[in-house]
Amino acid sequence: MFWWLYYANNPTKDFTELPLILWLQGGPGASSCGYGNFEEIGPLDKELKPRNTTWLQAASILFVDNPVGTGFSYVDDCSLFAQNLTTVVSDMMVFLQEFFRARAEFQPIPFYIFSESYGGKMAAGIALELHGAVQKGIIKCNFMGTALGDSWISPLDSVLSWGPYLYSTSLLDDNGLAEVTAVAKEIMDAINTNQYRLATELWDKAEVIIEQNTDNVNFYNIMTKEVPEIQLNEQDNLHLIGLYQRHVKTMHKDSLSELMNGPIRKKLKIIPDCVKWGGQSRDVFENMAEDFMKPVIDIVDQLLAANVNVTVYNGQLDLIVDTMGQEAWLRKLKWPNLDQFSKQRWKALYVSPEATETAAFHKAYENFAFFWILKAGHMVPFDQGEMALKMVRMVTQQQH
Repeated sequence: MFWWLYYANNPTKDFTELPLILWLQGGPGASSCGYGNFEEIGPLDKELKPRNTTWLQAASILFVDNPVGTGFSYVDDCSLFAQNLTTVVSDMMVFLQEFFRARAEFQPIPFYIFSESYGGKMAAGIALELHGAVQKGIIKCNFMGTALGDSWISPLDSVLSWGPYLYSTSLLDDNGLAEVTAVAKEIMDAINTNQYRLATELWDKAEVIIEQNTDNVNFYNIMTKEVPEIQLNEQDNLHLIGLYQRHVKTMHKDSLSELMNGPIRKKLKIIPDCVKWGGQSRDVFENMAEDFMKPVIDIVDQLLAANVNVTVYNGQLDLIVDTMGQEAWLRKLKWPNLDQFSKQRWKALYVSPEATETAAFHKAYENFAFFWILKAGHMVPFDQGEMALKMVRMVTQQQH
């Protein structure tokens, strides 16, 4: 498993006075060390120029390429690819135990897991397992909570909200809405009868129907246009390929691939010759196909019950994991404080005291918080860097 650690870089504070954040990318198969690092929150962008809104201003960051086979992580034996959340979690526990043992200076530092997309589903599972491991003394760390960004916690709730969301933003007409609603119902029937692989294939069908009706809306930001480039071989599973190309290959844009397999690889000096960055990402994605559509709302419930801090944040313009869908699974939580949370009025947030434009809304109660990030798509820090950084400071209790 390949990992990349940056120590916090703040003009007035030592890294020991700031938290440590583990960042988990989605996909599954998209690289934290590549995409999260150079496209979203690391100190440099993919032109290797300093980023104005790097999270290193507020925390040390640990990027891990997971599940195994992602980014510069690799497997020698195809049977070792993760096929479910349980395996993803147990692999990460081995890593975290080793990391905190080797880097003992981080043991007392507040530790948070931030995530995006499928990374949110993995983060929920990892957070629950880590909480238990810390209590049992298996892993020494100061675990403080998890933040689930545009996260695939309840695929069905996401799918069921696509039609209404696109319709309300004038991206579907009545006919289009009827078509999207019909395929969403097929997905619901597949999930309700535990046919998860079928649900995955129907998920691809739903996205194709949406693309046809919306003139190729971008699933990551409805305000931008995605021109599909899908090349296929005869023997491919067309549904998985379509999904892979839409949701993982987009994170391996040529320029990022050239950077990682060129200058970065050379600089690192530790990548085996046989390993190409992103070279196994399609295998990672396809091995998880049975797991894609399974919900993990119950894991979020267990986190809340265990008194772990949980934050959900979502970009307003995201389609694949739209905010309506997030709010729908939230209503299904069995958390006893859900009523109290729901009764709270949300508060408007601004990126700075002098700013006049609303950047987000925020609501919190006890150990649960929700951020509605305006003018952001699926990759919140990419679209709204300043607001994302402010959110990090709020979640890690550096500002209110």
